[in-house]
Amino acid sequence: MVTVAPALPLTPRPALPFVRYLGPNWYATVMGTAVVGTAGAALPVHPPGLRPACTALWALSLILLVTLLTARALHWRHHRDRARADLLDPAAAPFYGCLAMALLAVGAGALSVGRDWLGTGPAVVLDAVLFGAGTVVALAAAVGVPYLMAVRHHGAEPTPVWLLPLVAPMVSAASGPALVPYLPPGQARATLLLACLALFGLSLLATLALLPVVFGRLLTGGPLPPALTPALFLVLGPLGQSTTAVGRFAEAAPGAVPGPEARAFAVFAVLYGVPVMGFALLWLCLAGAQVARARREGMCFTMTWWAFTFPVGTCVTGAAVLARHTGLVAFAVLSVALYAVLVAAWGVVAACTVRGLLSGALPAGPRPVPAAPRRARGRTRSAAVR
Repeated sequence: MVTVAPALPLTPRPALPFVRYLGPNWYATVMGTAVVGTAGAALPVHPPGLRPACTALWALSLILLVTLLTARALHWRHHRDRARADLLDPAAAPFYGCLAMALLAVGAGALSVGRDWLGTGPAVVLDAVLFGAGTVVALAAAVGVPYLMAVRHHGAEPTPVWLLPLVAPMVSAASGPALVPYLPPGQARATLLLACLALFGLSLLATLALLPVVFGRLLTGGPLPPALTPALFLVLGPLGQSTTAVGRFAEAAPGAVPGPEARAFAVFAVLYGVPVMGFALLWLCLAGAQVARARREGMCFTMTWWAFTFPVGTCVTGAAVLARHTGLVAFAVLSVALYAVLVAAWGVVAACTVRGLLSGALPAGPRPVPAAPRRARGRTRSAAVR
C-alpha cells in the first residue's frame, strides 16, 4: 500500500511585491524636485528659459506625488505588516513628515510657477487643497511621531532625521502666506496669516529643543555612519524655511493686518533672517565637510542623498527673501550660488535614483542588522533605511 504524504500548504506570494519596501522616505523625491522649481522662480535674476524649466520640474513633482500617493496606498493595503513596522521603527517613523512636506511643496509650486500652465484660478484651488491636506498631516506628524518616539522608541540614538516631523509645520507656515491675497479682506486674511505665524512658532520652538541634542550627539558621539551622513543637511531645512517664512509674512502682512503690525513683520524678517542664515551657512560648511569625509570612506548612494536637495532649496528661498527685504546684492549672489549647488545636487541624486530603479536595487528591503552594543545599534538601524 502506497502512502501519499499530505501536500504542504503553499505560501501565497505577496501581492504587488514591488511596493513592499516603498517607505515614506520616498516622498523626499517629490520635495526635492518641487523645490528646484519654486526656488528657481524665487531668484532675484531671471535668465531666459529658467521659468519654463522650473514649471516643467514642478509638473514632474506633481506627477511624482500622484504616483507615490497611489503606490503608498497600495503599500498600506497589501503590505500592512511592513507599513506598521515602519511606523514603529525609530529610523523610519520620522519620514512620515515627508508626506506633509511633499503635499505642501507641490501646492506652493502650483501658485508660484504652475499657474503659468494651469491658470491662476485652478492653481489657487490646487494650492489651497494641498495646503490644507499638508497642514493637517504636518500637525499629525509633529504630534504623533514625537509621541511614538517617547513611548515606543525610547533609547534610540538621536539623528537629524528626527527633525523631519517637526519641520513639516514650518513648511506649512512658509507656504500659507501666498494664499492670503486670494482671501476676502479682513478676518479671513488676518486669520490665515496669524495661523501661519502660530505654525512657525510651533515648529521653531520644537526644533530649538531638538537641535542641541542632535548637535551634541555629533560633537560627543563621533561622526555618523557614512550612509546616514547626508542627513546632516536636514538641519538646513528649519533654518532656511523659517527665514523664508518670516520674509513671506512681511510680504503678506500689508493686506492682512494694520500698518504698524505690517511694519513690525518687515523688521522681524530682517532681524531674524540674517543671523539664522549665518548659522545655516556655518552648518552647510560643517555638513559638507562631514559628507566629504564619508565619501572618502566609501559612502555609496542611498535615499538619504535626497537630503542634499530640499534643505538647500529652503536656503535658496531664504536668501532670495533677504535679498528682497534688504536690497543687498550679497544675498542675491548667495541665492544664485546656492541654487547652482541645488541644481547640481538634484541632477546627481535624481540620476542615481533612476539608475537604482532601473537596475532593481531600489526600493530595497532593510539590510540585516549585525549584533552591536546598545549605543551603536540605533546608528546601524538608521543607516539601513533606504
